[in-house]
Amino acid sequence: MSVRNLEFLFRPSSIAVIGASQENNTIGFTVMRNLLAGGFNGPILPVSSQWETVGGVLAYADVAALPLTPELAIICRPLEEVPQLISSLGEIGTRAVMILSDGFDTPDSNTNRELRDAALQAARPFLIRVLGPNSVGFLAPHIRLNAGFAPSDAKPGKMAFISQSSGLATSVLDWADSRGIGFSHFISLGQGWDVDFGDVLDYLGGDPNTHAILLYIETLDRARKFMSAARAAARNKPVIVVRSGRYEDSAGVAASHTGALAGTDDVYDAAIQRAGMLRVDTVEELFNAAELLGRGIRVRGNRLALVSNGGGIGVLAADALGRHGARLSPFAPETKAALEEVLPGDWPKVNPLDLAGDASIERYLACFDILVKAREIDAILLLHVPSALVDGEALAQELAPKLRKYRIPVLSCWLGGELAHNAEAVFFQAGIPTFKTPEEAVNAFMQLVAYQQNQSLLSETPETVQLDDLVDQDGARRIIADARSSGRSVLSEPEAKALLSCYGIPTVETRVVQSDEEALSAAEELGYPVVAKIMAHGVPHKSHVGGVSLELEDAVQLLKALSTMKVKLQQKAPDAVFEGFTIQPMIRPATAQELILGAKTDPVFGPVLLFGQGGTAVELMQDRAIALPPLNMALARQMVDRTRVGSLLKGYGGLPGVNLDVVYTSIVKLSQLVIDLRDVEELDINPLLADERGVLALDAHISLLPEEVVTARVGTRLSIRPYPSELEEDIDLKGIPVHIRPIRPEDEGQHLGFLENLEPEDVYFRFFGMIRRFEHSQLARLTQIDFDREMAFIAVRDDAEGQPQTVGEVRVAIHPDKQVAEFAIIVSSAIKGRGLGAILMNKMIDYCRSRGIATIQGQVLQENMRMLALTRKIGFVAKASDEQGVLLVELDLKKKS
Repeated sequence: MSVRNLEFLFRPSSIAVIGASQENNTIGFTVMRNLLAGGFNGPILPVSSQWETVGGVLAYADVAALPLTPELAIICRPLEEVPQLISSLGEIGTRAVMILSDGFDTPDSNTNRELRDAALQAARPFLIRVLGPNSVGFLAPHIRLNAGFAPSDAKPGKMAFISQSSGLATSVLDWADSRGIGFSHFISLGQGWDVDFGDVLDYLGGDPNTHAILLYIETLDRARKFMSAARAAARNKPVIVVRSGRYEDSAGVAASHTGALAGTDDVYDAAIQRAGMLRVDTVEELFNAAELLGRGIRVRGNRLALVSNGGGIGVLAADALGRHGARLSPFAPETKAALEEVLPGDWPKVNPLDLAGDASIERYLACFDILVKAREIDAILLLHVPSALVDGEALAQELAPKLRKYRIPVLSCWLGGELAHNAEAVFFQAGIPTFKTPEEAVNAFMQLVAYQQNQSLLSETPETVQLDDLVDQDGARRIIADARSSGRSVLSEPEAKALLSCYGIPTVETRVVQSDEEALSAAEELGYPVVAKIMAHGVPHKSHVGGVSLELEDAVQLLKALSTMKVKLQQKAPDAVFEGFTIQPMIRPATAQELILGAKTDPVFGPVLLFGQGGTAVELMQDRAIALPPLNMALARQMVDRTRVGSLLKGYGGLPGVNLDVVYTSIVKLSQLVIDLRDVEELDINPLLADERGVLALDAHISLLPEEVVTARVGTRLSIRPYPSELEEDIDLKGIPVHIRPIRPEDEGQHLGFLENLEPEDVYFRFFGMIRRFEHSQLARLTQIDFDREMAFIAVRDDAEGQPQTVGEVRVAIHPDKQVAEFAIIVSSAIKGRGLGAILMNKMIDYCRSRGIATIQGQVLQENMRMLALTRKIGFVAKASDEQGVLLVELDLKKKS
């Protein structure tokens, strides 16, 4: 349901407290005390059958006795009464309920589930939003609302905090109050029966009083909703996350290397990065990062310059940077030359820049003027220790006005006691970030870097890769069906390799044999040396039972290996069912890199992908990156770059680099495989050999989900809605073949050409003004859409040179409540008069109906007569809007056409 009716929850004009009490140390008493003490400017209506007044306010015996309809009802009664109370509140028109009653120790207990289902069923006919149970409530300081039983109030501010933990929420509230930190909203979700992170992110993402959103997450259960809301909110303002459980134990022994490597917390990390959010480790880091990002402080890259008045402090900061896997930026020759003009002849000429303890204020100012212009530097960290020669406070007063105006951010660390506090205060008042230790300052810089990298994922334009001609989806499904028909949930190695081949991933030629004679014949045909592997049902890892023999040079070695493997199988896995052997040529990768490429099904986020260094010691090396599908070439490249082996793939020590484009394409192919084949539970390609010629899968493992799980998760399996290829269609536009399809990130260049070739009048009508130049950020926003809440269809034809050319576009932005979609449409002048506008509009209308959207609407300039005629013909109704000269056209999609 998302933001529907959330305004009644978080910005109510009237509140009822069900279960209000005069008895100390009860929830009903504390809620009334907080509401009254907070100064909420609206009716507060206590409901109690026990007390005539509560907190000096007249009480009412029950919901039916209330003199007016409360927009928000706060329930402080036992959970067993909640469903009936919600029903009664719905009957009188209440649209939001907060349950502060304690739930059960186990949210998934049968009793808790039954009460949850009954409460939500009672709320559904009235569209009532439910926050809780097990919530401590929420605070909205800008409207003086303290709705809950937290032990303290909150100051007004620009940050919103949302917590899944009630205990942590009250601790953070107290911690923030002691530091003078204020909030726009402070929300405790509790068990989240209805209102969850996705709903609140959608609400706060559009809230003008909120400049940054802070989340404390323990677990999620509606991953797609969360990811869609998080990606939308993170485009508008910083979203920063703390999640508990970073070092939780893995659950049991994994059936694949991928399962062993891709822990739950790694997947949360990948989701947070993909959504453009920032993850930090502690509550203090959460607020530090929010303060930095909320002020608009950003970095372009990870190149840091250190400026200090002591060598030791600079070394400490450099060491801290190294622990993050980063390095200081060397000074460029022109920067060194400029510094030579203002520094003593014995200056160290390296970064960190030690200005020495006797550095004058003028020396600091001159150096900063040079460093901020250096193209090799993205940020500067000022480190200062007390000096008897230069007063720190005086230095801060001189520096502060200049640092605020620099094009790159400056962070600071003033070490010492009282002398440092005065300088810190000057910087704080000037809005310049300052930290207690070099390590804290470096950590803050790396948070800025991580945020910039995550944000770039939201707008990087990928290269085009066309997989359609490479994929045999039907063949892959036949392989899975054959395995299921024989009662197997694990594909044999040959089956797994055949399935990979269906997606264009090269595999080594492999023969299945049942006898020594067949093995010898296969080896002769393939050519020695060969590799022999045992096939046995119930053995996930052949190497664990001695089931792999390499470098077999002749028939004698082959026969001995086959006999030895059968004996070891009997010894180490007596319950396993022997199924034969596989024989394949021995590949000696002189310069190839051994990689692992895999997929697993996460219980929260669904399919996730893994890439890293492969081989027999894959778990030991722990060099991997996790990502959520769907992936494109840009995301695949970023995934590789996050690993240590990624740098080796570019070549080192005189060895050639591998064909990286083929590696990236292989990752994209695997992404498409897990999107298409919902039966796949886990998949391993280990090793995947990569060299300058390409890649080759030497071994593969694929296991399948139970069929009932596959059926239950149809439509919700992927946490990010993939490209909907089923919506593509070809039409004949009065003799011109046109392909209509959803837009893709790869279309940025093509879309720029479309927009630049539009007539000025068309641009004016579409964007309500003239646009001289379309920037990358605008184009990325138009082409990199979230199919869960947007849709854009483009019409494409081939130009005179046979290149694809966009000639029309229609798009909708779906409101978070999923009830209304706003459309925009534009068609190239070169193809007007052929009915393309009507075709695109009707296709979008059909799509919106299929999504259950009730109304499609758009704003049209009064002078845009062609658009008004088109919408009127289709059935839209035009009416005046709030903006002068603009009409609002609406189509009721619930009416039958």
